[in-house]
Amino acid sequence: MKLLVVEDHALVREGMTLTLRRLDRRIVVLEASDASEAVDLISRNPDLDLVLLDLRLPGCNGFALLKSLRNQFPMIPILVVSGQEDASSVNRSIQAGASGFVPKSSHTDVLLAACRTVLDGGIFLPDPAGVPAGRRGPVFPPTADDLDLTAAQRRVFDLLVQGLSNREIGDQLGLTEGTVKVHVSHIFRSLGISSRSQAVVMAARLGMKV
Repeated sequence: MKLLVVEDHALVREGMTLTLRRLDRRIVVLEASDASEAVDLISRNPDLDLVLLDLRLPGCNGFALLKSLRNQFPMIPILVVSGQEDASSVNRSIQAGASGFVPKSSHTDVLLAACRTVLDGGIFLPDPAGVPAGRRGPVFPPTADDLDLTAAQRRVFDLLVQGLSNREIGDQLGLTEGTVKVHVSHIFRSLGISSRSQAVVMAARLGMKV
């Protein structure tokens, strides 16, 4: 197995490399400190299994780089590891083609869980409760046809990802707040998620307007 860590801070990069070696004793971890070095290493190592990418690199827009790498090397999954831990950054990363997102404040076990999930072909999303999502098994992005949702639940989902509260959704659809909560619980189970921020990310993967 061969991985690439793209991170400009040497101490962080070295720490991630040491952590990643826990995945397998035979693992090969390459390191890049900037965008140009990353592109060069990926070009020369087409057998890479995974790229771990920091969004804040010198002289580079991280999201633009992510999109560029996704276009140039579509077969290599990219896991974003970033200090930008807001829901918007998570959403933009997944929309740009990342296979997962790990906040830098996470425990090393979360990073390892994320790598395993992405290497298994899944999507790793940060869990607001602090429980590594990968421990629940790989989260594969559904298609619109895969969702086991009624017409009413789809309408609730549309409003949920737009940021409306349960009460606001109920007011718009003529439902009680309790009924909306039931619909939201079913939506979360159907998507295999546990929070509204993860629902937004999944909606983006489905091509919905968020």
